[in-house]
Amino acid sequence: MNILVIQNRMGIGDMVIFLPFIEAISKKYNSPITLLIKESTKAKEYTKNLNFLKNIIYLKRENKKDEHSGISGFFKLKNEIKNNLFDTVFIFNSSLRYRLICKSAGIKNIYQYPLFQKKNQHIIETASKFINDSINIDVKDNPKINISIENKQKAKLDFNIDDSQINILLGIGGSGSTKRVPSRIFIKFMKLCTDKYNCRFFLATGQNKEEQKILQDIANSEYKQYCTSLDKLPIEKITPLISNCNISVCNDSSFSHLSAAVGINTIVLMTDTPLIYGTYSSKMYAIIPDGENTVSHNTLGKEKINPEKIFIKLKEILG
Repeated sequence: MNILVIQNRMGIGDMVIFLPFIEAISKKYNSPITLLIKESTKAKEYTKNLNFLKNIIYLKRENKKDEHSGISGFFKLKNEIKNNLFDTVFIFNSSLRYRLICKSAGIKNIYQYPLFQKKNQHIIETASKFINDSINIDVKDNPKINISIENKQKAKLDFNIDDSQINILLGIGGSGSTKRVPSRIFIKFMKLCTDKYNCRFFLATGQNKEEQKILQDIANSEYKQYCTSLDKLPIEKITPLISNCNISVCNDSSFSHLSAAVGINTIVLMTDTPLIYGTYSSKMYAIIPDGENTVSHNTLGKEKINPEKIFIKLKEILG
């Protein structure tokens, strides 16, 4: 079987969430999968050791001038798919465009989300139903990213990781301003940690100006001697490091998803997105804003994350 999976959500976290469903397809047909995904997922940096994947094609359709945009892009993508001689495709999307592209590319077996039903789709429930309806498999597994023993050991040496310390990943970045918990809350949490434990903190974030401000606030705080910044490193270098940590504390960001997927217990600070993004894995422990019973879009709770609640949960997990 030559199988294509189309997943056009743009985030790293979205890509990680879909990994168990893609793996289920591979197991069903005993065949590795080719992915058609957006480059913003950065999947090539963290899927190299997943034996159910054989190839990744990046979908270039971020703006009108991109290769796969518009009418000309329709035919370019159709030809690219056709040249790969796929006989089966699974489309994790309700768009008619991808169905027409695959049909015109000669793919015989097309499985797809119900057309024109994108609004209010639950990211996991919709995918679960799709896989169950398509191939009769009930997917319950956590997403998993495999880190080789060699890469894990190399990261341990490169970062001089001391097993006598509590090594904590702090995912202080986030794809939107409303997801980024203020630096003062992380700093208060760090005080609680260092008062009880011999800690080291790895600060994971992106290059966005606001993220960099949070990074600098923490890196220049009284706890700077305990901090190592990771903002200049690619994800393929960071994931082996994460696998050496005892625990992670992250905003709802790519690092919360990557951390849980490499098997590290991850406290997720949920401020402004549906709670499912911080609870879908058994490795995730969600903290919601004070005064809230749940969290979703427009909760706007980043100022109400309680550092003491984060620390209490950390102590429970560490035992």
